[in-house]
Amino acid sequence: MTEAWTPSPREVERRAVRRRRRWLGTLGATALVLLAFTVVAVAVTSSPGWPRVRETFFNGEHARESFPAIADGFWLNVQLFTICEVLILALALSVALARTARSPWLAPLRVVAVVYTDLFRGIPTILLVLMFGFGMPALQLQGLPNSGFFWAGVALVASYGAYVAEVFRAGIDSIHPSQITSAQALGLGRGQTMRHIVLPQAVRRVVPPLLNDFISLQKDTALVSAVAVFDGVYAARDYTAYHFNYTPFTVAAVFFVVLTVPLTRFADWLQRRSMERERAGAL
Repeated sequence: MTEAWTPSPREVERRAVRRRRRWLGTLGATALVLLAFTVVAVAVTSSPGWPRVRETFFNGEHARESFPAIADGFWLNVQLFTICEVLILALALSVALARTARSPWLAPLRVVAVVYTDLFRGIPTILLVLMFGFGMPALQLQGLPNSGFFWAGVALVASYGAYVAEVFRAGIDSIHPSQITSAQALGLGRGQTMRHIVLPQAVRRVVPPLLNDFISLQKDTALVSAVAVFDGVYAARDYTAYHFNYTPFTVAAVFFVVLTVPLTRFADWLQRRSMERERAGAL
């Protein structure tokens, strides 16, 4: 039975030095960040217009009064984000598969997919929300809702579906052709190869950029306020119109920050883990 390996005294010393350097680096970086924030805070609060800005954007009384309405409206933003996220994933994956299809019979579908991505990526999302939110109810289509919430959600799905489709397509194209050739040599068809070989790897690779797109989607749900949907931003704007104070906008911004920051950190963690896995595979 072999003895368990133990590091030499020299290796123990090296590890201690590396730990000490990491701690010193972390402490130094933290101190510099705190110093930078302190300098900015002092510069802002000592400016001549700070009392007026504080009263206009950071008034505690107006923040307390507007908080319940903004919280109720922000719940609509969360619902819209959750619904649109599922629909965007389904739409984007379908468009990406259509664009990567090689069958001659699917050529019309590829053309439609290309036109869709080019068109909806070229139009700003706010314009899509305005056109869908005001234009589609005016058509009075039978069997479809006429609410601004529904059509604003359709606009977000159409816009982000085009962006996410390109993310999926990039992930599919990143799979080395040798894997597809090997799958075909084993007797797998094009559909089986895509389902069992290509898509699992492609989806895993594009998770970090997908999360970044969904972080942007969460913020862009605020655009629905442009078509009179009573979300968190509309509630803040409504309060501001009656009280002539912009503190509710700050409150609404805090709601979005509290929701998006954890998603951002999660996306960063996934990206670091993916890089570590690839580097480990390379070694």
